[in-house]
Amino acid sequence: MKKQAKGIIALSAVLVAMLGGGYAYMKLTPEDGNGSGDNNSTTMELLATQAVGQGTVLVSDDGDAATVKSAVVKNSKGTINVIMQEAPKEEGEDPVYTLEGYEDMNVDNSMVSTLINNGNGIEAQSLIAEGCDDLGKYGLENPAAEVEFTYESGKKVKFYVGDETPSGSTSYFMVDGQNDVYVVNSSTVHNYGLGVNDFISKVILAKPADDAYPIINSLRINRGDMDKDILIEYDKKSEGENSGGTSASHKLVSPVESYLAVEKSTDITTGMFGLTAADIHTLGCKDEDIAEAGLDEPFCTVTMECDDGNTYKLLLSEPFDDEESGAKCSYAMLEGGKIIYTVSAESAKWLTVQPIDIVTRLLITNYVWNITELSASGGGEKADFVIEPKDKDNVPDSPKSEDFIVTNNGKEFDSERYRLFYSFLAGTNAEEFAIDVPVPDGEPMATIKYTDKYNNTTTTYDFYDESLMRALIVINGDSRYYCTKSYVKTLIENIKRIGTGEDYIKNW
Repeated sequence: MKKQAKGIIALSAVLVAMLGGGYAYMKLTPEDGNGSGDNNSTTMELLATQAVGQGTVLVSDDGDAATVKSAVVKNSKGTINVIMQEAPKEEGEDPVYTLEGYEDMNVDNSMVSTLINNGNGIEAQSLIAEGCDDLGKYGLENPAAEVEFTYESGKKVKFYVGDETPSGSTSYFMVDGQNDVYVVNSSTVHNYGLGVNDFISKVILAKPADDAYPIINSLRINRGDMDKDILIEYDKKSEGENSGGTSASHKLVSPVESYLAVEKSTDITTGMFGLTAADIHTLGCKDEDIAEAGLDEPFCTVTMECDDGNTYKLLLSEPFDDEESGAKCSYAMLEGGKIIYTVSAESAKWLTVQPIDIVTRLLITNYVWNITELSASGGGEKADFVIEPKDKDNVPDSPKSEDFIVTNNGKEFDSERYRLFYSFLAGTNAEEFAIDVPVPDGEPMATIKYTDKYNNTTTTYDFYDESLMRALIVINGDSRYYCTKSYVKTLIENIKRIGTGEDYIKNW
């Protein structure tokens, strides 16, 4: 045999091996016009063809892509029974599948459907062994998964998923009653190795559609490390266009009354909707499971009451270090539910939130032109402002200083200068809560009192000397906050400047 021909035959063998069950056709053609035997040059056409068995439909109802009525999946994690929950309502729609025995739980129907759709009509990548009598080397003697489909016609088809091939991208596959071993995409058969827990949605409480989102009337956090509950309530006054405030639709009621900062409080107020667990701890939990997870006497209970009549109560265990994730976690369940979840402490913020974390530090948030009367006193000075619109019947939607008449101590006053003073007041910041602190005896360092016509409320802020660096803020007779004393000193100085025409001090 010529040396050149031997090389081509060797190359053919290599290509056959590389194709893994496919084949290559090699054509040798003498070069035209040579006429010499030994010296004839040859050309080679290498045509890689389709692998043997590629595209073969392995699972069907006698070749028909019929509807699967039910399926049984067995693997090392147990047995999963898939049943049809809803038949297609219209032509072209797919059935909805669920797990038998778990119909009253939040089953992930889309994921369950992969157990049907991925197997029904599955196609081979190639045929590996025809009439194989050594299934063990493909992991098919004791398969990773055994699946049986029952079609609507009554026909049953059983198939097996074996080991992954060395590449990891394909897995060995065989249909019952045949000893032909194929390879299929590993991603297509991956879910046949999962357990029941993997098909239960980890969303603890579904998030409503935007057009069906209820108003949360109240949210209460009862926690083992707090003396008083955190109570948040819906503020109907926030519905108005000129409500002022912080744009938050809720306010803190307990342990003290305070406005909420929208960006800090939204996750606390509405976060139960759409809360997603990191894992499922126990399905179909019993009393002993609840006690074992510490949820019979929960560390934290979050109660959310909505205006649609629904009340949800989330139970959370004391946080613990999760060995698998390395993160702080807690066991969680909805009261009356059948699933105990594992949630991260980061997503379940009710476990650690403090009132000061979610409130705005601004004390005076009323809209400036809602105020009809305002008095400010301190340092021996007092200013009594009365504010009225020039045209009470035609107040602009976005009023300005020139639209109002302002008097101070009965004398006409520059409305813009009044607005600038109020702007300073609106920058009053709280530093920390002063819960259950006795109101000091004696006179306060300074007092601010105003009436809001929109809210129909009158509010009084008294600032008391508390220590070298801070002052106590008493609101309507109750101790609420501490602030830096330098602010109160600046407030007193600005009260003195009201009638002088000097610029107000903006920093302290």
